[in-house]
Amino acid sequence: MDPTESITTQRNEMPPDPKSTDGTGSSDAQKKAKPGTIQGFIREIVELVVVTLVLLIVIRWALAEARYIPSSSMEPTLQINDRLLVEKVSGHLGKKIQRGDILVFYPPPIELGGQDLKNDPLTVLGRLTGLPFLPYEPAFIKRTIGLPGDHIRIQHGVGVFINGQLLDESNYTKEKPNYDLNVLGDIGGRSTDGGVIQPYRANQLAEPIIVPTGQLFMMGDNRNNSEDSHVWGFLDQKRIVGRACLLFWRHLQPPPYPQILEE
Repeated sequence: MDPTESITTQRNEMPPDPKSTDGTGSSDAQKKAKPGTIQGFIREIVELVVVTLVLLIVIRWALAEARYIPSSSMEPTLQINDRLLVEKVSGHLGKKIQRGDILVFYPPPIELGGQDLKNDPLTVLGRLTGLPFLPYEPAFIKRTIGLPGDHIRIQHGVGVFINGQLLDESNYTKEKPNYDLNVLGDIGGRSTDGGVIQPYRANQLAEPIIVPTGQLFMMGDNRNNSEDSHVWGFLDQKRIVGRACLLFWRHLQPPPYPQILEE
């Protein structure tokens, strides 16, 4: 017998792989690799959602987030429906806030009728992701006017005085303030829900307006149409979301051309 023929015959007669279920050579691993099962589809969707949420949270917490302007309180600097980028990097790196910085922040509870930021899971997730179908908490955008230790005074028709010096705000404010602020008792007004705000106790009303440590004095550029520190007092720096750094969208209204009258 030819030795070559013997080896060939033995190879052809080898028994099927015991791991195969049908004797054809296909294994369970190959069957599991077949796509199209409902379980596999659901798993892929869940993984995609989880990865997307994680990336969204990381980007919004560490880098930046987009915001839009809902009111006229920052005119003429920012217009209604402007879209801007709020950066977070400088805050994480410990960059100090400077006078003139435009900040986005969650307002003090007294401005929201005493309600503070909620901590239920859906609201926290909405705060972290900004997804429109989750609970929404309003944020304000104002300009930093007073830093810790600053003595603030506002004179009707003149402007804002910091430590006795008048600020030159002619390049960004809409008009001069139509109110006076000399002591803490002058701070007050109406909140977002229309309630009357008196943020300081009776024994504080005669004290000068000096910004405490860890607080800021915030004002809108549209001084006479802005719910800011002249209404609700100082802002805790822990409530800051980030710095406004880039205006990336502004809808331009077409000019009202005269109509052509038919003869």
